[in-house]
Amino acid sequence: MRYPKFLEKGGTIGFVAPSFGCNIEPYRTAFGHALDTFHAKGYQTELGPNCYEGCGIGISNTPEKCGQEINEMYTSKKNDVLISCGGGELMCETLDHIDFERLKKADPKWFVGYSDNTNLTYLLTTICDTASVYGPCAAAFGMEPWHASIEDTFALLCGEKKSLQGYRGYEKESLKDEEHPLTPYNITEQKELHLYETDATHGSIAVDEVFMAGRLIGGCMDCLVNLLGTKFDKTTDFLERYKEDGFIWFLEACDLNVMAIRRAMWQMEHAGWFRYVKGFLIGRPLVYGQEMMGLDQYHAVLDIIAHHNVPVIMDADLGHIAPMLPLISGSYANITASGNNLVVDMKLK
Repeated sequence: MRYPKFLEKGGTIGFVAPSFGCNIEPYRTAFGHALDTFHAKGYQTELGPNCYEGCGIGISNTPEKCGQEINEMYTSKKNDVLISCGGGELMCETLDHIDFERLKKADPKWFVGYSDNTNLTYLLTTICDTASVYGPCAAAFGMEPWHASIEDTFALLCGEKKSLQGYRGYEKESLKDEEHPLTPYNITEQKELHLYETDATHGSIAVDEVFMAGRLIGGCMDCLVNLLGTKFDKTTDFLERYKEDGFIWFLEACDLNVMAIRRAMWQMEHAGWFRYVKGFLIGRPLVYGQEMMGLDQYHAVLDIIAHHNVPVIMDADLGHIAPMLPLISGSYANITASGNNLVVDMKLK
């Protein structure tokens, strides 16, 4: 596994928009304030050509131009790390225009993003053996003041923090809008972790404490199942390369309802993706609390994976219901959860 150099004081943060750009409010103003914040901290910034674009379909620009931006910015010596401007819908269409061999030969560089950016965070790890960060996108760094999760993400990029603790609460309804672009997370709900030990005979058993260790891999399920079975799906080869470590799958969902989450879990299971699994870290889905025909978000996951006999942490600080822990995809992690306390200790090995 290749681990990039951490951001040094006075270094240059690059920004790219392989998914949506920051062309509309409140993202444009928030992004501008994020740049000012980084400058005030003593860092330089470099903007890719698509950061303020919005002429694409589901992404900032054409798939060709978005792919070209990644190729050039990732291999450039002018920036030290890359943060994606935002998520979106059709970043998958850029993949035919991303030169993964070129990225693999270049010096490794941190790329940060989540949601639609799974198309790069996951593939950098599984195709290029290069660690990436599944974490907040650029506009989030424009909030005032920074939430602890944003502080953690920047500390992670700077190499100052690789052991992280979960957060006390989460946001049910955002107050950020065109008139309030810099508003921080509206934390109103108390976090409640759900911990399980899966058992092939007895199903999933609720417990008070779990521990898991393995190599982190995962992302947004919406994107992962879209990649599954394509020419970009090198998951099986990746699993074989690191099978001695075992794997912790971190997963979260955006547009999927509970039925679609269950179908996604079934598809990944039957594709052999969960071979050598040591545990699951499941984020709060955007359809948090939904029930359909007797199925909820817990059984959508647990009923498919019970036979693996591994621990499962659900409703973790991960994904589309803020805040989210930044996770180093490809790193080796020890994860402990007790009650509502979650600790993720990542090691670069």
